[in-house]
Amino acid sequence: MKKIILAFDGIRFSEGAFEFARKLNELKPILLTGIFLPQAELANLWSYAEGVGVTFLPQLEKDDSEQVQKNIEHFEKLCQDNGMKYRVHKAFFDLALPQLKKESGFADVLILGSEVFYKNMGTHSPNEYLRDALHNVACPVLLVPEKFNFPQNIILAYDGSEEAVYAIKQFAYLFPELTNTKQTQLVFANTHAEEDFPDKIQIEELATGHFSNLTFLNLRINNKKEFSDWVLNNKAAILVSGAYGRSGLSQLFKTSFIQDIVAGHLLPVFIAHK
Repeated sequence: MKKIILAFDGIRFSEGAFEFARKLNELKPILLTGIFLPQAELANLWSYAEGVGVTFLPQLEKDDSEQVQKNIEHFEKLCQDNGMKYRVHKAFFDLALPQLKKESGFADVLILGSEVFYKNMGTHSPNEYLRDALHNVACPVLLVPEKFNFPQNIILAYDGSEEAVYAIKQFAYLFPELTNTKQTQLVFANTHAEEDFPDKIQIEELATGHFSNLTFLNLRINNKKEFSDWVLNNKAAILVSGAYGRSGLSQLFKTSFIQDIVAGHLLPVFIAHK
């Protein structure tokens, strides 16, 4: 049974994130752990997690505290109504993100409602706080929009790097109930017409052993924006992508590749890093 963390950022409840977890539970029962973090300045919390400085959490306002409690009750009722095994963890007056990092070390995957997260940050696109979130957690992350089609196909983003291969393996290990049934494309996007799949024999041997309905696509593009546009046209897909350590992850989000896809709020994105 997989342990999946569903993290809520204070007073906002992500129905999309819960719905994705519910769909996974239908395929194979999971243990869903709801973590309800304080309504606080996440930027400062991430700084604390990195040892940059000390931040003290304000106590929750009465109205916010009541809303968080309502969210917990809503979470519990949804789990009970759907026959899901669940736990609830609260960190109202604790250092939330160090706690989340610790929790993630004991979980298989973390689900974040991407749109709700961005609203809390006052922006509509990935930013340094989300980059830090993805870097600090100790398990793969699923970013889920509020409205989505549950994946009918899988897109594996492959560039020949160790990180891309690692993400593909992590997704395969975690979700055999998807890899055994869903159509999958392993996509190598490149701007050079003569370039072929890096380490083609090796990646074919690995991927065909885990993904039952697998095809390979060498996608010729002029720039990375074209790749993100191509991905977003696959409305009922999930994108699997590697991340590249702290500095590399920042570089990844500066490109249109992941930024446009996540900010489009159209499909779930699975990101794994070592």
